[in-house]
Amino acid sequence: MCPVIDGEESEKEAVLQAAKLMLVSARTAPKSGGVDDVETAIVYGEEKDRLANEMEKIGEEREIPNFKRDAKNVRDSDGVVLIGVRGTKSFGLNCGMCGYESCGEFEKAEKRKGQDFVGPTCVMKALDLGIALGSAVKTASMLNVDNRIMYRIGVAAKRLGMLPQSTIVIGVPLSAKGKNIYFDRR
Repeated sequence: MCPVIDGEESEKEAVLQAAKLMLVSARTAPKSGGVDDVETAIVYGEEKDRLANEMEKIGEEREIPNFKRDAKNVRDSDGVVLIGVRGTKSFGLNCGMCGYESCGEFEKAEKRKGQDFVGPTCVMKALDLGIALGSAVKTASMLNVDNRIMYRIGVAAKRLGMLPQSTIVIGVPLSAKGKNIYFDRR
């Protein structure tokens, strides 16, 4: 007699395994000067629902319906990968892309919380975040796991303190359904 493995439950487990591999991709992605200021996490189950609830709350506070739309995507997902960066750390290049003449000026600048994140942000750290995100979603794509990079998830995750050291957080919901749930959204 052969055991039977339920397809739906196996697919959910596979998505979480893919999420773990995405974290590896984010961790091993190239970083400016080899300095890793990226922070990662996987959110699923009740914490995923808490994240969706916070997104809806933000949408109501700001009267932005797309927070509610994206919260539905989070609820319908099997898990969410969070990737953040400690963006208020300077790289030491004195490039001026942050708006300050030198990294010394940048480091002396008051770090302030804006509506969503903390700044000013070192552009090199922001690039590191983008490269980590690209590496992570590439891995999901290679594993045929549907995903979409979402700013609004990061806003809620930051408010909930899910990546406490990160000054910027972005979320990537993950799903394995018959149709990609992250497109043709309403």
